[in-house]
Amino acid sequence: MCTVFWGRKGVLLVDFLPQGSTINAGVYCNTLKKLHRAIQNKRHGMLSLGLVTIHDNARPHIAAAMQNLITTFGWEQFDHPPYSPDLALSDFHLFLHLKSFFAGQRFHDDEFKEAFTTCFALKAASFYDEGIQKLVQLYDKCLNNDGNYVKE
Repeated sequence: MCTVFWGRKGVLLVDFLPQGSTINAGVYCNTLKKLHRAIQNKRHGMLSLGLVTIHDNARPHIAAAMQNLITTFGWEQFDHPPYSPDLALSDFHLFLHLKSFFAGQRFHDDEFKEAFTTCFALKAASFYDEGIQKLVQLYDKCLNNDGNYVKE
């Protein structure tokens, strides 16, 4: 299992969960703490400008511990409407490119992790900004449609 956090300028954190592990509120809180540290190290200015996270209603995302952590960090949370795959930013932008990058290849665990990280390191900041711009347009469509599911 891999969790990817990214913004307009690129990937902030790639976090691999050990095989057989389950994501629960505690695990997700630890991942968010890693994200906070990564932002401090890579793009400290983001923390002072304000940060918006997008979460769906999965149990680890709505757990009280996670909500408290987001509040402690001073981050704003933007809810992802349930059953809206067209608004799943990584699905419609990152993973399409990842799929073509990995086409026809086989990896061992460590090789995969390195290749995964390399795939996104090769992308220019404009690639990530384009994804955020697409998201803004799709969310606008969704909100103008009273929060109902929309297709691109």
